[in-house]
Amino acid sequence: MSLIALRGLRTAPVLTEAERLALRAELLPRLEACDWFTVGVMAPSAQLAVECLRQLEAALGWDPLELDPAGEALAAIEGPVFLKANQTSRRFLVRREAGLGEGLLITGHSPADPEAEDTWGPLPLDFFGP
Repeated sequence: MSLIALRGLRTAPVLTEAERLALRAELLPRLEACDWFTVGVMAPSAQLAVECLRQLEAALGWDPLELDPAGEALAAIEGPVFLKANQTSRRFLVRREAGLGEGLLITGHSPADPEAEDTWGPLPLDFFGP
C-alpha cells in the first residue's frame, strides 16, 4: 500500500498495522514540505468527521480549527457528511452529503515550493487516532 495506490479510491481501504505505519512514514515528510493545509473528511456522521479532524490536528500538532459560524449547527446535521477545513481561514464547515465514500483527504499547499503540493488519501477516518 502506498499513497499513490490511494489515488482515485472513493473510500479509504481497511489497513493492516504495517500498512498504516508505512503510509505514515511516506506521508509525514510530504506534509513537512508544505506550509498549510486543507482537509476533507467524508464520514457517516458529523461527529465522526469532527473526531477525525481533531485526531489529525492533535497528531500533527496543529492548532484546533473552529466551526465556521456561517455553517449549520453540528447537532442538526443527520446522516453522511463532508467536512471541509482550511488552515488559512482557521475554520471548518460540515454539510450533509449523501453518496460519498468514507475517508480523510489532506491537501498540502506551499507557494514557495509548488512541487511539494499534492492531495493525499483517502485515508481511514481513524488514521491519526490512538
